[in-house]
Amino acid sequence: MIEVNKTYDLLPDIDQQAYLEYGKRAFATILKAQGLVEIRAFRSLLGSPQVRLALMWQTLADWAKFAESPERQKLDAELLKFAANVNIELWGPSPTTPEPLRPGK
Repeated sequence: MIEVNKTYDLLPDIDQQAYLEYGKRAFATILKAQGLVEIRAFRSLLGSPQVRLALMWQTLADWAKFAESPERQKLDAELLKFAANVNIELWGPSPTTPEPLRPGK
């Protein structure tokens, strides 16, 4: 599984309602993508970056297909109305600990 982390800061004085509507459209688009496993959204408790999205994909090829799509390019262009310092990181499983560790297991 591949994890894509997208982080950004919200611009000051954005239209919060417009940002929420953008988020709903963005999530609806992403959730239709082939190979998407889940989306998790976070807000920072300590400052910048203010927002982190964690998107889990079945394969790197699934992410690449979505990353190159016109739908994603449109979403990213629209995000710039609301955000700055946009960064993306791609993460794969650790060769030494490929599965999650949980207490008591």
